[in-house]
Amino acid sequence: MTQARYLLYTAPTPNGWKASVTLEELELPYDVHPIDLMKGAQKAPDYVRLNPNGRIPTLVDREEGDFAIFESGAIMIYLAEETGRLLPTDKKGRSTVLQWLMFQMGGIGPMMGQANVFGRYWPEKIEPVIDRYRGESARLFGVLDTRLADHEWLAGDYSIADIANWCWVRTYAWSGVDIDPFPHLIRWKNAIEGRPAARAGVVVPGSLKLSTQEDADAFSKGARSMVETGKK
Repeated sequence: MTQARYLLYTAPTPNGWKASVTLEELELPYDVHPIDLMKGAQKAPDYVRLNPNGRIPTLVDREEGDFAIFESGAIMIYLAEETGRLLPTDKKGRSTVLQWLMFQMGGIGPMMGQANVFGRYWPEKIEPVIDRYRGESARLFGVLDTRLADHEWLAGDYSIADIANWCWVRTYAWSGVDIDPFPHLIRWKNAIEGRPAARAGVVVPGSLKLSTQEDADAFSKGARSMVETGKK
């Protein structure tokens, strides 16, 4: 079997989806190497040589001497620049996309991530802390909603900024955030969900099974173990 140019090490998380949705949108050939986070595969020495931070995703460009890129945002920029798509080349357009990409990386992702940790995985339920992270996530949703009130997409045309934010926003229910107050955000979320490439990207490397309470409990138990043992 012929190897694809790109090899994606990933798991079914919002940051993992950022890479796979981008690859799908750009119609780039890639192979997938699933990383079992629950077993700590992201901390294995061979993987840490590719990704010093021991997280997912990591992308390897085989045509560039097995060049490894870690950090989901960096992967998205690399692929967009490689293809000349999803990221404008003019100074202001590029800056606008990167601003909204960084908004996700510095705000949406960390706040929703902490809402997940303390609302779902932490052994003790510390309500003021949970309220803090869910409230800050909702505030950031409001920032997106305001932007989307008079913009179809976050930064001009559909871009990696939309992909990055959507991959996190779509998990609002798991984070305990109410999306109903944000009609423009809902419109945008639904528009991206209607894109075949986006739908394909969020089932890489496999569907995240949370449809039943049993599934949710099992996932939370595994994630709680990662938090408690420092594997996260």
